Amino acid sequence: MNAVVTANGLTKRYKNAIALDQVHFEIQPGRIVGLIGPNGAGKTTALKAILGLTDFQGQLNVLGLDPRSQRNKLMEEVCFIADVAVLPRWIRVREAVDFVANVHPRFSRDKCQAFLSRTKLAPDMRVRQMSKGMIVQLHLALVMAIDAKLLVLDEPTLGLDILYRKQFYQSLLEEYFDDNKTIIVTTHQVEEIEHILTDLMFIRDGKIVLNTDMEALGERFAEVLVNADMAANARQLNPLDERQVFGKSIFLFDGVDHSRLQTLGEVRRPSVSDLFVATMKGTYA
Repeated sequence: MNAVVTANGLTKRYKNAIALDQVHFEIQPGRIVGLIGPNGAGKTTALKAILGLTDFQGQLNVLGLDPRSQRNKLMEEVCFIADVAVLPRWIRVREAVDFVANVHPRFSRDKCQAFLSRTKLAPDMRVRQMSKGMIVQLHLALVMAIDAKLLVLDEPTLGLDILYRKQFYQSLLEEYFDDNKTIIVTTHQVEEIEHILTDLMFIRDGKIVLNTDMEALGERFAEVLVNADMAANARQLNPLDERQVFGKSIFLFDGVDHSRLQTLGEVRRPSVSDLFVATMKGTYA
């Protein structure tokens, strides 16, 4: 099966900085990939390259196309959501539906209307009259009516309360995602998307520092809750990170046999957020 996205030596230089530095990765069909990194790590630049919104060096293939020279054709198969604030405040619901119907060949007006019928959004309601949660519902209705092979989400729930954030991702899973679609999402709220991800990529200073599927993550990384009398033994195994909680030490290990770790204390799978913090230590120094 051909990869949806293949990057080889993907590089993006600005005048005084390198946003992407010889990046290599593949994204397979039917996957939900979390691209996670601190501010300025290169997340948005990578998404812009995938969408053909910026030039770059190296090789990048998206759905069998070169985003630099075949962007118009690529956009027939791709859908993109950034912060929902991008919707113009003057536009009405019916005008937004008409606009997307006229610009995207894979848009289904019937699917969109079916989703809108389950909300309180009226055809003549303008964006400026809506709460941010209602704007999310409009955005979702427009997106889920597009039968795109690749959906790119860049901080899609920024500024929303937890109820709307959960509704957003639940709707994506239940009404949009299937084996023929691929989703790439960036967010700082990693704990809220951990349960939907199939793959995880950490990016730091323009480099991919972790690229794994979620099943392998649990086999490779482990946290161990260690009593004080066993802490010295744990440190001899070169932990990736150590932190203190209620008088005990929690060690994070990479690639250490779990049976060996069980002699030190309670072994558990680390959360994505804890793994991220450990991997990114020193980023803001």
